[in-house]
Amino acid sequence: MPSTAAQPAHQAYVALGSNLDDPASHVRRAFGELAALPASRLLACSALYRSAPVGPADQPDFINAVARMATDLTPVGLLAALLAIEQAHGRVRAARNAPRTLDLDILMYDDLCCSEPELILPHPRMHQRAFVLRPLAEIAPDCRVPGRGMAVELLAACVGQVAEPVQSE
Repeated sequence: MPSTAAQPAHQAYVALGSNLDDPASHVRRAFGELAALPASRLLACSALYRSAPVGPADQPDFINAVARMATDLTPVGLLAALLAIEQAHGRVRAARNAPRTLDLDILMYDDLCCSEPELILPHPRMHQRAFVLRPLAEIAPDCRVPGRGMAVELLAACVGQVAEPVQSE
């Protein structure tokens, strides 16, 4: 008998990044933790991409990815869940753009545009970052970033930024 459970009502895109302590492993484990969030379903996961750090260059490259989710969590509820996952991975919030075991950011939540102290949507710098746009365009080639345009067009404008696919192990 088919399930009658309702599909979660909202669509969210989450960026994942890590550059400490086996970064690919942190990102892959975080995909599983996103899939286990209450009132949510993991719909798609991008491949992993390697990119240079933003900010201080004297740190390891990042491994980045994007996940697409359906959720009944509110944007702030989803943010709280992401912060708990980061903490479980040993995330220490030091200086801005410092190395990290895991960074999870809500890129978009439906077409919501908001600017609150704890959350700005869509993510305020996502349209400038190839390491976000390339995996986003992979899993959602027709994705439009509210107020900015098509993800694939924004990616084309990220001249000189490299986000290279990570080879499977």
